[in-house]
Amino acid sequence: MTQDKSLLTERKPRMPSRRQFLERGAALAAAAIFSPAMARAAESQAKRTAVDQVMLGKTGLKLSRLGMGTGSNSGQVQKALGQQAFNDLVHYAFDQGITYFDCAGGYATFDWIAGAIKGLPREKIFIQSKIGGQPKDLLQEVDRHRKVFDTDYVDSMLIHCMVKDGWTDAMKRVMDGFNEALEKKWIRAKGVSCHSLPGLRTAAASPWPQVHLVRVNPQAVWIDGPQETWEKSGDDISPVIKEIKTMHEKGRGVIGMKIIGNGEFVKEEDREKSVRFAMAQREIDAVVIGFKAKAEIDEAIARINRALAV
Repeated sequence: MTQDKSLLTERKPRMPSRRQFLERGAALAAAAIFSPAMARAAESQAKRTAVDQVMLGKTGLKLSRLGMGTGSNSGQVQKALGQQAFNDLVHYAFDQGITYFDCAGGYATFDWIAGAIKGLPREKIFIQSKIGGQPKDLLQEVDRHRKVFDTDYVDSMLIHCMVKDGWTDAMKRVMDGFNEALEKKWIRAKGVSCHSLPGLRTAAASPWPQVHLVRVNPQAVWIDGPQETWEKSGDDISPVIKEIKTMHEKGRGVIGMKIIGNGEFVKEEDREKSVRFAMAQREIDAVVIGFKAKAEIDEAIARINRALAV
């Protein structure tokens, strides 16, 4: 499936100094000594940024609020950069504070991920990947991801692109395989990405997912619609937000995608509107955007920082 791919250049945001970082951490630690409520209050008053480490629902896992997608147009956009330029872009993202990288077995960049994350501290990055269809041996497919990524575990593994109402019935064998992978610690969290409202509602109602990847933008471009097919967009974001609230209430991790309308928001005002909308949804833990240039990363961070400052 496709991911967002087009952003324009803006000035790189100023990062907090080491002193500011330590002072913020000391304040939060002091508040935690007195009570969890005081700690939460202190956190809510602290300045939030695009590259904060945030909790993913109740999974116990943390990731950067902004993630880098590697699958724009099924990864063809990133593939066109060439492997070295792609590697450089991943490292640049990490240097700016982005630790979440979104992948999939069906992306053209799948075989490049190990090289792209080489040299990065594994314990500090969050890799999410996806498995499509119904593999004959789900554990073998999960193991393939581990070997291709050259890692012992994948932080979050999703069933890719569910669109049918009641998909959990047809996918029970696959879901059971995910459960086994979780027990083996080959994955640290399990979940699903959906591309229709029927699929999304089934996911929200099911007790199985821990993580949801959801299409979100207020312009309703390439969001989940009523038809059981991925390529038919809905025209109203409110039903999607309703399901996101249900997911959040159940303690699920929620990640927003299609924030740039699958790359169709070429106007700055559209990108600004969408980013502000996503950041206003407290039920969304993180967002992922597909990048093809350093300037796009800089712009996304700047936009998110402005939106969070409001």
